[in-house]
Amino acid sequence: MPGTLFVVATPIGNLEDITIRALRVLREVAVIAAEDTRRTGHLLARHGIATPTTSLHEHNEHRKSSAILARLAQGDDVALVSDAGTPTVSDPGSELIRVAIAGGIKVEPIPGPSAVLTALTASGMDASQFTFLGFPPIKSKDRKLWFERLRSTRSTVVFFEAPHRIRATLSELREFLGDVEIVLGRELTKLHEEFVRGPISWSFDRIMAPKGEFTVVLNVGHIPEHDDSRSVSTEVSRREELATLARSHGLTANQLYTAVEHAKKLVKRPT
Repeated sequence: MPGTLFVVATPIGNLEDITIRALRVLREVAVIAAEDTRRTGHLLARHGIATPTTSLHEHNEHRKSSAILARLAQGDDVALVSDAGTPTVSDPGSELIRVAIAGGIKVEPIPGPSAVLTALTASGMDASQFTFLGFPPIKSKDRKLWFERLRSTRSTVVFFEAPHRIRATLSELREFLGDVEIVLGRELTKLHEEFVRGPISWSFDRIMAPKGEFTVVLNVGHIPEHDDSRSVSTEVSRREELATLARSHGLTANQLYTAVEHAKKLVKRPT
């Protein structure tokens, strides 16, 4: 009887964020196919799991999938994990899952952490429908098409970005959409977890030395067709005034901005 391919979600930061079911599966399978065996090894050691691992990443997935499929056909259960979060969401594993399904292998998901949903649920933006766009492409032509697709998506959008590219991506995002409201999540579920909320111009002041992968959330459906943004000098002046006011009250600029936006909503709320 063939084995089962378990698609196991693992913590995106805090190692306590793993389900009891996921731990049981990781203990019971014959082998764990991991994007990075060293990183997965830390998780396994934390929970006292001695199951052997084998690497399965973007550069060897095509080659390794057939070998893993052979083990599954022989009756071995296999767990698929990525570095963090849910496998195949901007991570390897899709090809292995496809060949397993084609080979008549049972594929069983073990749900759990996801950076996409973690950022979305804490963003304060409409989560009733959303579009996930992965990472922005690097090549200029593909990148332009990606931004055009984002602009045409009339709903909440979530995407990832690397720390060394986040400022360039925000600059291009501002060119395409104007100085829109965004939420930047970084170090999610970790000790220094942070959410930066506000216009793109405001966010630049908060990520001078960006560290850790970013999850970006914005509601494209609330962006006007024609952006009548104020001049850059006016924006800078406003940020300086708010920063000064924040310091006088012992707050960070981001905390003050969040309080102001909350107050605006209260004023607009019908009595």
